[in-house]
Amino acid sequence: MPDLLKGQLCLILGVANKWSLAYAVAEAFSREGADIVLSYLGENQRAAVEALCQGLNIVDMLPCDVTRDEEIVQLGETLAKFGRPLQSVVHSLAFANREDLARPFLETQREGFLLAQSVSAYSLVAVARATAPLMVNGGSIITMSYLGATRVVPMYNVMGVAKAALESSVRYLAADLGSRDIRVNAISAGPVKTASARAIKDFSILLSTVADRAPLHRNTEPAEVADTAVFLASSLGRGLTGNVLFVDAGMHIVGM
Repeated sequence: MPDLLKGQLCLILGVANKWSLAYAVAEAFSREGADIVLSYLGENQRAAVEALCQGLNIVDMLPCDVTRDEEIVQLGETLAKFGRPLQSVVHSLAFANREDLARPFLETQREGFLLAQSVSAYSLVAVARATAPLMVNGGSIITMSYLGATRVVPMYNVMGVAKAALESSVRYLAADLGSRDIRVNAISAGPVKTASARAIKDFSILLSTVADRAPLHRNTEPAEVADTAVFLASSLGRGLTGNVLFVDAGMHIVGM
């Protein structure tokens, strides 16, 4: 079934480099015929992302620092000027201070805790509020989570708590937006070698453990996550909302 997203206007937040899950999603959405708007953080990142995404179906790039409410509002206002409905939003953003990932969760300070919550969880709420009015024909909002939201993963710490808040936000947003035919879901991806993942201490051990213990005995590929996002954004996913879909080679079912 080619061109699953043909003619759709889609916003993707979080493309930073070629290892980003958001970049894999942009590639997949472009392949399926979507018209893509990317966000970027600062002019230096704009140039890098613009060069990275040459050849993809990018119709615009807009600035957005999700720690600034006014920039999120401006993002929605600029999208409205396109004069066409928005069908999909992919929120692939997370951040925590490196020191808060390296030390015990007990040692997390208030500032670091709030920063992780602001960027990794609250930003989904703020972006949904700014973009939902543009989804006049319904649509799909997708975010990225991880198993550390529901289980203790060594060195994930404050980010695990932020992802727990993110997944809860998905459920509440799904309830709020369902009457507008807007679906809200999360993809819980297995560990992938992204630039941000390298901030997690002993990340290579995590990768090898998953490859050894997961039912599929391998790590997650970014393209698998991206294809799941295509499914959720397309009419094939029209009956799903409030879900966390695991794309992790089955690691989430494994016990001891």
